[in-house]
Amino acid sequence: METVLSSATGSISKLSSFTLLLLFFFFSCSPFTSTEAYDPLDPTGNITIKWDVISWTPDGYVAVVTMYNFQQYRHIQAPGWTLGWTWAKKEVIWSMMGSQTTEQGDCSKFKGNIPHCCKKDPTVVDLLPGTPYNQQIANCCKGGVLNSWVQDPANAASSFQVSVGNAGTTNKTVRVPRNFTLKAPGPGYTCGPAKIGKPTKFVTADKRRITQAMMTWNVTCTYSQFLAQKTPTCCVSLSSFYNDTIVGCPTCACGCQNNMTEPGSCVSETSPYLASAVSGPGKSSNTPLLQCTSHMCPVRVHWHVKLNYKEYWRVKVTITNFNYRMNYSQWNLVAQHPNFDNLTQLFSFNYKPLTPYAGLNDTAMLWGVKFYNDFLSEAGPLGNVQSELLFRKDAATFTFEKGWAFPRRIYFNGDNCVMPPPDAYPWLPNTGVRPVKSLRQPVMTILASIIFLWAYM
Repeated sequence: METVLSSATGSISKLSSFTLLLLFFFFSCSPFTSTEAYDPLDPTGNITIKWDVISWTPDGYVAVVTMYNFQQYRHIQAPGWTLGWTWAKKEVIWSMMGSQTTEQGDCSKFKGNIPHCCKKDPTVVDLLPGTPYNQQIANCCKGGVLNSWVQDPANAASSFQVSVGNAGTTNKTVRVPRNFTLKAPGPGYTCGPAKIGKPTKFVTADKRRITQAMMTWNVTCTYSQFLAQKTPTCCVSLSSFYNDTIVGCPTCACGCQNNMTEPGSCVSETSPYLASAVSGPGKSSNTPLLQCTSHMCPVRVHWHVKLNYKEYWRVKVTITNFNYRMNYSQWNLVAQHPNFDNLTQLFSFNYKPLTPYAGLNDTAMLWGVKFYNDFLSEAGPLGNVQSELLFRKDAATFTFEKGWAFPRRIYFNGDNCVMPPPDAYPWLPNTGVRPVKSLRQPVMTILASIIFLWAYM
């Protein structure tokens, strides 16, 4: 009896151990994409909000609020950012410069001077370009557009001035706001609590005097693509000179055509009603209108392995916009490939290597040349930009086999694009017949069978 129990215990122990191994193997093979507020290609990227109290007033203070975009390639495009918070006490906003709140709130208890906003949880937006000068301050009035730190550092900050009443008038009586929110323009950013730090120092225009804020606190906001949208916004297609196969974006990569339940969600490029659909009711509300495709992604990035030389090889990259109601100014592309450490020449795009980890140079940021192709027009004949990249071969690593020539991942405007499955990549003609289906399921079935047989032997 003891022998039987011992045998059974041993089998269960083996089964438990190998079950854990099986689960680990399964999750390591699964196409899991991190969606938390951490980007492995920009691990320290964030938007920092700095709140500097620059003077005291009889019932509060005047502060300059500045947002710094410390993200290397992710920016905020039109219609721009929206900033919100909750006051700690019964504060009101007497006046603002460089921005405004979207609602005034209930200010009925005030006689004479009426505050700009009396809401407990105000929502602030940037002013538009062309605002009168007497309502502006430095770094304001860009319509909420905030460019990335690498691409356009001169426009990677946005500021406004706010006069706060019914607040403390000393460092000990002021209470920092809570529950900061940042929309860009929709969800995606998560903001931490305000933390009081060292007062900011300011250098005067003649650089002969330094002044200091009365009090400073900082708020850090990080981005999550999962919070921003539940479905992807771009996809990748592949082709090469050595194989006639064009691997398109995965079917339904960003959604599926569903004109039965969502009529008008897409329109064919050959439709006689295209012009009227584009200028239809949704035009003013920026409602997306996509060209009908199998992938239904607003943006497609095509990577074509074009030519092979003795010491070099060439790639053509094409970005196509399939949204008839959206254009992209200051667009950018981030691509990861091991040969970027030997990028020799780039045509008609700007380039900067991204090296988030020391000793690893396999990621590049690409964006358009100003006034030439930095503007990606809406879907149509002009809705694409393209460039070619020339790489020097490294004899130790270069190969066209097993899809090595294709990118590991691609981001467009900071969002991770859907890649085709690796077993669908264009293969060299002499590598034999490409498997039609992924091998993951058969391998998992065989492995599970072996584990159960071994456990009960």
